[in-house]
Amino acid sequence: MDRASHRFDFARAEVQLRACDSSGCSGEGLYRAPKSNRQLREYHWFCLDHVREYNKAWNFCSGMSEAEIEAMVRRDTTWERETRPISHWVAHEEKLHAAAQAYARGEAQTSGEEWKNRQKAREPETPEAAALRLLGLTPPVDYAAIRARYIELVKINHPDTNGGDKESEERLKTINQALQTLKAAYLA
Repeated sequence: MDRASHRFDFARAEVQLRACDSSGCSGEGLYRAPKSNRQLREYHWFCLDHVREYNKAWNFCSGMSEAEIEAMVRRDTTWERETRPISHWVAHEEKLHAAAQAYARGEAQTSGEEWKNRQKAREPETPEAAALRLLGLTPPVDYAAIRARYIELVKINHPDTNGGDKESEERLKTINQALQTLKAAYLA
């Protein structure tokens, strides 16, 4: 196939002229105008004189009630996007308001201990705290108590006392790891 046959030949192109949509006009329809306020993407094609007449008579709000016009204005002020209150701000504001009222009445809603517990919940757990939790101990504790609890758990979870059970073997491995972590923390 010849490369020249793919090119657009301007000399052979037939130009289709659009006639003016105004009745009785033989002019060329070069200018578009929307058909109505409900059909903004469908157009009439007019000559220059008739598009000027059409634009002078154009009223976007014709056929609309006052309520429809008001609703359209409201939508346009927010770029036709729905606005909603930010709910978590409202809830937070209500919570602060309730706390302020309780404080004014002399009733503190949160004690210092509750505040500390909330702070602890936010902090990541240290390896030592995780090891103590695994052994079932809570600080403050000394190494003798850790060793005694370790021996107790080894007797319970040893695979030989559980018939070679794989789960008890895995539990014993985690208990041994917890003891090594605590030994490094307490005896170092």
